Amino acid sequence: MRVLMFGWEFPPHISGGLGTACLGLTKGLAQHGTDIVFVLPRLESDEAGKHLTLMGANRIRTKVGISEILELRKSIKVLGVLSPLRPYITEMEYRDILETQSLLSSNAILGELANDFSGGYGSNLMAEIVRYSVVAGHLATTEHFDVIHSHDWMTAPAGIEAKRVSGKPLVVHAHALEFDRSGELVNQQVYDIERAGFEAADRIIAVSHFTKNTIVSRYSIDPAKITVVHNAVNKERIFEEQRLKKPFKEKLVLFLGRITFQKGPDYFIEAAAKVLKKNPNVRFAMAGSGDMFPRMVERMAELRMADKFHFLGFVRGPDVERIYAMSDLYVMPSVSEPFGITPLEAMVYNVPSIVSKQSGVAEILDNAVKVDFWDVDRLAYEILDILDNETRTRELTAQGMETLKKIKWEISAEQVLNVYKELTGGN
Repeated sequence: MRVLMFGWEFPPHISGGLGTACLGLTKGLAQHGTDIVFVLPRLESDEAGKHLTLMGANRIRTKVGISEILELRKSIKVLGVLSPLRPYITEMEYRDILETQSLLSSNAILGELANDFSGGYGSNLMAEIVRYSVVAGHLATTEHFDVIHSHDWMTAPAGIEAKRVSGKPLVVHAHALEFDRSGELVNQQVYDIERAGFEAADRIIAVSHFTKNTIVSRYSIDPAKITVVHNAVNKERIFEEQRLKKPFKEKLVLFLGRITFQKGPDYFIEAAAKVLKKNPNVRFAMAGSGDMFPRMVERMAELRMADKFHFLGFVRGPDVERIYAMSDLYVMPSVSEPFGITPLEAMVYNVPSIVSKQSGVAEILDNAVKVDFWDVDRLAYEILDILDNETRTRELTAQGMETLKKIKWEISAEQVLNVYKELTGGN
């Protein structure tokens, strides 16, 4: 089985939650003998990894003609097809070409697409998504593969284009949805791209039943088209000690994630204030960055917690594992979390977790402490009780370790491979 896989990030090039999940899943697939070509927007050189081949769209030069532009606009109506061409021709020139297309050969060349991808999620994201889709169409004609697999909305248009060119089945993997990121105030263009991907997909993989239900209710997709495959976690530990020595005596409660509406950082801060009123011998740490960061700093100051609350900024690699190893309790108060791998990462370091009931990971954590994200009184109570009750802490830690034994990327990968086989007739 050979898979043409499109992803927007992959460690160490970008190692956010999506990249981490892609790494774990591809390793699991490789163990089942799957051959994977993983395409990123930007890579400094073509690389052959230990378990897959990485390719950079920025290193692939393609000719863009009238026929390519018209087909792309037809199949992916929600994209502004003009955007990838703006660096090379003017909008007026582009419109003139389209208006006179009947006088031109369908093979007329607009020019070579110099794919100067920056990667990441910058201001030119939409333009890069379109250019990435053009590259996907090119790869679909030059690579041999059995199935196409696109991760999240950024690469759904690439999957649609690759399917159009090759006729091969398309799997769209939903790791997060616009309703998770933005609540009811969705970015309409992102929503439209997500929906186009779901409608074009031969099969959708959702990371939880929570996500599947949202896809059915919010995007009007047939539930029979959706397969739930839960994420897993890498169980390798850099720091073998159960705890690293902290530079303070208090117990440490950790929040790690993007400081955005979706992750519920404001509920974490409000609960922290309630905890400190009853037990001042606790410290709180918030690791991450995001649009709500300034507001969270201001709120922490208003609540007079500066001596007990630490903002760590964006952390990665060994620093992530170091902060897990120093923590006594992990809290994930997400407003809407398709899965949420961080509580599992905390468990690897024997750190008990409190998770939002509005999360996919809650589906596989039978013995974890679960609270509604908005219930800060309950969250504060659970934090205090776990930190003060050593017996309960030991029980939660032991239960977490038992849970980890059942959660493996190899199992998730086998479920994904079964989807591939169903679409390809078992090849």
